[in-house]
Amino acid sequence: MKVEFNGETININREQNIQEFIEARGAKPPFAVALNGTFVSRTEFPIVTLSDGDKIELLSPIQGG
Repeated sequence: MKVEFNGETININREQNIQEFIEARGAKPPFAVALNGTFVSRTEFPIVTLSDGDKIELLSPIQGG
């Protein structure tokens, strides 16, 4: 199954939920996730299962002044 993560195509060989997928990539909070352009709340990470062709965007806040 292929998904797109921050613009990069990634092959995953088993069904995963968003939490498993993000943790496997070593993401450190704080961050927000969009799946196919729609915000996904953190409470939904373990519930939402990825499908072939999904587009996942992980967005981290940028600090500055």
